[in-house]
Amino acid sequence: MRTLRALGIRTVAVYSDADQNARHVDEADTAVHIGPSAARESYLRIDKIIEAAKRAGADAIHPGYGFLSENTAFAAACADNDIAFLGPSAHAIEVMGDKITAKNAVAEFGVPVVPGIAEPGLSDDALIAAAVDIGYPVLVKPSAGGGGKGMRKVTDPAELPEALRSARREAASAFGDDTLFIERFVTRPRHIEVQVLADKHGNVVHLGERECSLQRRHQKVIEEAPSPLLDAATRARIGEAACNTARSVDYTGAGTVEFIVSADKPDEFFFMEMNTRLQVEHPVTECVTGIDLVEWQVRVAAGEPLAFAQSDITMSGHSIEARVYAEDPGRGFLPTGGTVLALQEPRGVRVDSGLIVGTVVGSDYDPMLSKVISYADDREAALDKLDRALGTTAVHGVGTNVEFLRFLLADPDVQAGRLDTDLLDRRLPDYAPAPVPDVVFIAAAAFRWVRHWPTRPNSLWEVPNGWRPGEHVPYRVRLTGGDRTEIVNLVGSPLNAQASVGEGPESSLRIVVDGTECALTLDGQRFTLTVSEDHHHVWVTTEDGTWSVQVVREASVRQHEAHRGDADITSPMPGSVIAVHVANGDDVAAGAPVVVVEAMKMEHTLTSPVDGTVILHAAPGDQVTVDQLLARITAAETPQE
Repeated sequence: MRTLRALGIRTVAVYSDADQNARHVDEADTAVHIGPSAARESYLRIDKIIEAAKRAGADAIHPGYGFLSENTAFAAACADNDIAFLGPSAHAIEVMGDKITAKNAVAEFGVPVVPGIAEPGLSDDALIAAAVDIGYPVLVKPSAGGGGKGMRKVTDPAELPEALRSARREAASAFGDDTLFIERFVTRPRHIEVQVLADKHGNVVHLGERECSLQRRHQKVIEEAPSPLLDAATRARIGEAACNTARSVDYTGAGTVEFIVSADKPDEFFFMEMNTRLQVEHPVTECVTGIDLVEWQVRVAAGEPLAFAQSDITMSGHSIEARVYAEDPGRGFLPTGGTVLALQEPRGVRVDSGLIVGTVVGSDYDPMLSKVISYADDREAALDKLDRALGTTAVHGVGTNVEFLRFLLADPDVQAGRLDTDLLDRRLPDYAPAPVPDVVFIAAAAFRWVRHWPTRPNSLWEVPNGWRPGEHVPYRVRLTGGDRTEIVNLVGSPLNAQASVGEGPESSLRIVVDGTECALTLDGQRFTLTVSEDHHHVWVTTEDGTWSVQVVREASVRQHEAHRGDADITSPMPGSVIAVHVANGDDVAAGAPVVVVEAMKMEHTLTSPVDGTVILHAAPGDQVTVDQLLARITAAETPQE
């Protein structure tokens, strides 16, 4: 929309029920409602999108990053209705959208491909047999789609059958196609992708490469341009291979060719796939080349030739992008959610964000919230600039990965550019969220205290200052955050109080609250904080980070938890139950899969923590909330018992 406004082009947003108050709807010149929250009934309905374009009088459709952006039928429908599709032809999407066909097509143009088996209609038995010849580890991949959905790395042959079943189920859910293939897993792989642009006059250029090796669950987290791995000669070779990939399908518009490169052999690369759309990480390429990719998507679709040749394109400086996700890295990147209560986004860098205060982050769509993009003269300066920008990023009401992003950027291997796609997973066990500091506990308690303070009290007893004949009784709040649970005591008034955390010493306190902005002075030290509250959760942002604490009462012990080691299986995030592997009353062993919950397009298999008998509390199709009981395992009795 920023680019289109600069070009003088009006914009039309489409939105589902879940997105009626979304930022893209607010920023568009006009907006059209297309259906319920479920993507299959709104954003994936070709007829509704085409009808919306006609109603709004739109000349063209930009397909975005996901949903129908790589859908052959959608591109064809645009052509049939005389609406320009800001992407390649339906033929190019069809060939490159099927990874099996794509590998065969690019191989004919001399582009190197990873060894494996890629044939339509392969059964599980055929894939299992082929894996023996390919050699472990292998990578199971869906022929349709992208974004890591349905991909499984398998190192043990015994795990392959279940990996295939799970991959087929996830691929069918995400793409409507459960076709799979297998290829060799390249050791210490690095993910290098090349941006290409092609017009309708036969001109094809590349705009250099991006390094996207820092990933979790095959989803990119941090991307940069250029790659710290490639030398000039390899950059030219991989760029030409990307252009040949585009030529193999007469490609037009912006596209990305993804390659896998072994960190042990940086001059050897293999074609992985082509994304026939704009990439989420396109800003880093725009920063280092000075070329607006969206603008050229529009110009190419309008029939204009590229205004530059390959020799005119240079890469200057370094750019790094970090994706801010609604997820909890401390719990295996499980999706989070909630309502944005307060928002603080950095200045001095590029921010592509879908957030506004009041945004409801649910489980219907991808968990990415925004992108923070730095640019500097060199990589070291870009890393430092990005870290400082993330330090001033805060989203209250929704758990995010911002703290983990800063942890990752500080890693010595990341700093040195020694990257591979397993680096993030190797470092994850070393990550622990920073403990909640005392000032956060005090600020959270004092914020609630101020909000309970009457504006015009009718009597002395309505003022919560702890006054009594004799010794003052403190205003007490029991808070838990991270691994700490503390009782905060406050006595006096907000402008002249004494505060203590637990059995710690008393500190003088002064607090002034203006909306979510909070000026707090503690023993003479001044803090400028952002504080917000939602029910019993309080969010506090200091100059060192953002924390969430919860008001709690004394915990009670449920009877079944105290009996013989029985265990509950609860949902770790809001989502839907898509599979139940056992029947009510079945005996299960510890570690056996019981329930599968899907949230934000990813599957999460929940296993039994103990040996015992299952009592189910959920069924396939159920919508569940975080911590909702899904199953209870009655522990098996031992001979000693």
